[in-house]
Amino acid sequence: MTKICCIGAGYVGGPTMAMIAKKCPEIQVTVVDINEQRIAAWLSDHLPIYEPGLAEVVKEALGRNLFFSTEVDRAIEEADIIFVSVNTPTKTFGEGAGCAADLQYWELCARRIRAISTTNKIIVEKSTLPVRTAEAMERVLHSGDNPVHFEVLSNPEFLAEGTAIADLEDPDRVLIGGHDTPSGQAAVRKLVDIYATWLPREKILTTNVWSSELSKLTANAFLAQRVSSINAISALCEATEADVTEVANAIGKDRRIGSKFLRASIGFGGSCFKKDILNLVYICETYGLQEAADYWRQVVLLNDYQEARFVKKMLKEMFNTISGKRIAIFGFAFKANTGDTRESPAIRVCRALAAERAKLVVTDPQAIDNAKLELPELLGEIEFEEDPYKAAEGAHAIALLTEWPEYKELDYEKIYASMDKPAFIFDGRNLLDHKKLFDIGFEVYSIGKELRSHLK
Repeated sequence: MTKICCIGAGYVGGPTMAMIAKKCPEIQVTVVDINEQRIAAWLSDHLPIYEPGLAEVVKEALGRNLFFSTEVDRAIEEADIIFVSVNTPTKTFGEGAGCAADLQYWELCARRIRAISTTNKIIVEKSTLPVRTAEAMERVLHSGDNPVHFEVLSNPEFLAEGTAIADLEDPDRVLIGGHDTPSGQAAVRKLVDIYATWLPREKILTTNVWSSELSKLTANAFLAQRVSSINAISALCEATEADVTEVANAIGKDRRIGSKFLRASIGFGGSCFKKDILNLVYICETYGLQEAADYWRQVVLLNDYQEARFVKKMLKEMFNTISGKRIAIFGFAFKANTGDTRESPAIRVCRALAAERAKLVVTDPQAIDNAKLELPELLGEIEFEEDPYKAAEGAHAIALLTEWPEYKELDYEKIYASMDKPAFIFDGRNLLDHKKLFDIGFEVYSIGKELRSHLK
């Protein structure tokens, strides 16, 4: 029996290994982590992450061929294939601070694998890593006098939170990078065979290691670039009374452009986009490609601008003061169908509103606990309420920051009746029916569209 060990039981490692275990019952899959609470959560009815369909996948394989454990060393020793899925955040100190990836956890992991292993193993990079990190990993793994051979592959994840299970079940592609050597290609074939259990071969792409590593960063950079591009146009739309939705629809009909990621909003969030773009910036700078670095940095700067512009618009429309005013924050997760709040635009929006001494009440179907962790300095000042109707009671404004579909179904006549007047809605995701809200009586602000106001 082939045995897989995945080091890291987070947003990538847990779901990916659960799917492999489900599809490949003949393979033993063990997910390990030093965080005892996280492992206990994976073994409970309350998983540590929210992802539609994930609980069913875990339940099907758990205890059969899917295991979660804190016995890291034992799992490493027994494994034939080790997936490394540890956190690689942006450095906050030293050389490259603010841009470069912090690889301390990755290196500690590699050193642990080397120290424990007594048999040859395939090491699979699952974390998002800078290009040529595999080379550094190989140097760490093969240092000293350990005779064990490690073959390092790159297998980046392309999961979108909220649709991760569907993405694993039927991905656009699976990318595997390996060395053009007999042992390297043998390792590639072994990993290809695992994915081919449920995926057609034409969806499994093989490249050299460096192309695979760089493809992950590039994919996220291109997606974020499209978001920032349409958001830049949204500001121009507001100034010229054009409608950004109509503009996006018109350009999206061009087959060369396409319609995906052209929805104007308060900006992108999540654990990957900003981190990966800044990593790309740092790599470009390292190779002396300053113009390329400046180009990609602008994608992040535009995202910051969009968030700040949203807050300034709120302040302006609410008579240049929000001090003491109750503002209901509808949605804190960085996107719908996830409880993940990492780099969510709501974090910076809430901090900016709190700095203006607004009284904030946050509601979200899945992310309230994580929202509290994101704003520890404001816990005594912000109210958290699961019921959006209660959150809006007595509020001067609603700021919709996450595109949860249930927000479209709320009774806004009831909400309007409970709010202070004039009642404002600032739709940061262009999710709602703005004409209907205006007819109810709301002052309606949306991204890249004309202000609908009774106060003009």
